Amino acid sequence: MSKMEKHLFNLRFAAKDLQRNAKKCDKEEKTEKSKVKQAIQKGNMEAAKIHAENAIRQKHQSINYLRMSARVDAVASRVQTAVTMNQVSKSMSGVVKSMDATLKSMNLEKISALMDKFENQFETLDVQTAQMENTMGNTTTLTTPQSEVDMLLHEMADEAGLDLNLELPPGQTSSLASSVASSEQDELSQRLSRLRDQVS
Repeated sequence: MSKMEKHLFNLRFAAKDLQRNAKKCDKEEKTEKSKVKQAIQKGNMEAAKIHAENAIRQKHQSINYLRMSARVDAVASRVQTAVTMNQVSKSMSGVVKSMDATLKSMNLEKISALMDKFENQFETLDVQTAQMENTMGNTTTLTTPQSEVDMLLHEMADEAGLDLNLELPPGQTSSLASSVASSEQDELSQRLSRLRDQVS
């Protein structure tokens, strides 16, 4: 196995690892959601809010891992083509040197910077990767949108058969909040399944 083939294997492995991390985040999100419901049932709104924020953060982190996995996979495909056609340039080999440690770190910011370097080595960026780069935004954001947190609180309260008296924007009822949340959830599920299809 040549050095480049070994690095290619590591890229593929990292893409799968990122997918595994996304699944972990999905599990964490479900755990936090059930904690939201429990806290609401006990009337502990402060705890419910904290768990809701955690759930939203895990949801966004899962999406970021999936996006990065697809991006790493796209780069791996292009490296594979370069290896097959024997077009591995010296500059590409240079980029590869720091690759293994970066991929093992599972630090999305560092992996993103590495993918930038790789992508610069290819004269024609395929549209799919360019689009993913645009949609990725800031992969390390830790802020949780308040509207999403409020909607999740209402959704869990509805499931628990309770009515929340949270301050909602004028004219927005609990049922509206939960219907918006569920439509957001549907859209998100569709986007995630499309991403998973691309990755698999």
